[in-house]
Amino acid sequence: MNADESADPSQPTFFDSNVLIYTDDAWAPKKRKQALALLTEHQRRGTAVYSVQVLQEYFSATTRKLGVDAALAQQKVEVLARERIVRLNEYDVIAAIELHRLRRISFWDALIVHAARLANCSVLYSEDMIGGGQIGNVRIFNPFV
Repeated sequence: MNADESADPSQPTFFDSNVLIYTDDAWAPKKRKQALALLTEHQRRGTAVYSVQVLQEYFSATTRKLGVDAALAQQKVEVLARERIVRLNEYDVIAAIELHRLRRISFWDALIVHAARLANCSVLYSEDMIGGGQIGNVRIFNPFV
């Protein structure tokens, strides 16, 4: 499934860090354009959702791997932080561990899926997870397919 096949566009939609990272990736212009369009549309609608983990991963990857200036990356995190942000606690970590064990997905991906569930997102955009899959009520879409 691709991004155009997603659920109701008025519903909250969770973004994995890899989609955000592509908005700054000059080495992948096609994915950059797709990521920017998708993110811009959801920000315009007020349906974009992230977690603290996603913001951390975005900052780390763009500054370390893409060479984005830390001040510029910080400014972008500040803009993203104005959207709906999911903050996890110790009980959420335990729930993610259980999801990791039961669904055999990485612990870090389990944290992302759990955050999407907490935010009542029916759609999670991610390049790293199995596109077209579903975990609970969360459908996972690779927007670059």
